[in-house]
Amino acid sequence: MKNTKNILIEKLHAFENHPYKVQDNEEMDRLSESIREHGVLSPIIVRPKENTEDEYEIISGHRRVMASRKAGITEIPALIVSLDRDAAAIVLVDSNLHREHILPSEKAFAYKMKLEAMKHQGWRSDLTSDQLGGKLETAEIVGEEAGDSKNQVRRYIRLTNLIPEILEYVDEGRISFTPAVELSYLNEQEQYDLLEQMEINDCTPSLSQACRFKKISYEQGLTPEVIAEIMSEEKANQKEMFKVPMERIRKYIPKGNAKQTEDFVLKACEHYYKVLQRKKERSL
Repeated sequence: MKNTKNILIEKLHAFENHPYKVQDNEEMDRLSESIREHGVLSPIIVRPKENTEDEYEIISGHRRVMASRKAGITEIPALIVSLDRDAAAIVLVDSNLHREHILPSEKAFAYKMKLEAMKHQGWRSDLTSDQLGGKLETAEIVGEEAGDSKNQVRRYIRLTNLIPEILEYVDEGRISFTPAVELSYLNEQEQYDLLEQMEINDCTPSLSQACRFKKISYEQGLTPEVIAEIMSEEKANQKEMFKVPMERIRKYIPKGNAKQTEDFVLKACEHYYKVLQRKKERSL
């Protein structure tokens, strides 16, 4: 059963533990300005909140709700659907999973939420078959719908075992995906000991080091001394680097892969340097 109506923003609540980050940044400012000018063109999706009257939980549209609040909008069009939490969680994950920009942590917790919801619903690998008659695991079904293999789904879910501080390194691109998966096997104390060494040495583990950490942790446990010894080894990512969040420069650069983006930024810096040099020469 579905119906659409305008709902007061004060009656809307974020979906509990939803995996997607709603950031108050330049992109949010642009969305807010668009809503202020044109209104919310596409209704959000909500479900009635349990044990409340006229209160709703957002399934899809958390960014539009935040932007509307910033724009001073008091009510917003919403499609109301009658779904239990597990069904709503699946819709929430699927409605955001194919966004152009999605962080590793968002994908990790999204996969975890969907997998748990499907298991709660009674999905079992021995009840689901593919077109060739083979049995599919739940993780494989989740992956097929998102374009990832079942093993890749499991690797992403491993990231949810990282402490928040190290997971932030992954989102920022300072730790690559594969080393991050290996580090997820360390226990919480070992991860905090590693974090301390990362901050002291201003570097992150290579894949080789991450694999060694995992092996030592499994066999005998990692001590701060062992972590410090391994992290003090010279490696490529200890070279001085300068990083800028992609969202700050995205509007200035053409779309492309990481190498094309790096080349464009370097050429832009070279051009700016030449302009400054010419100005300096003219002032002499």
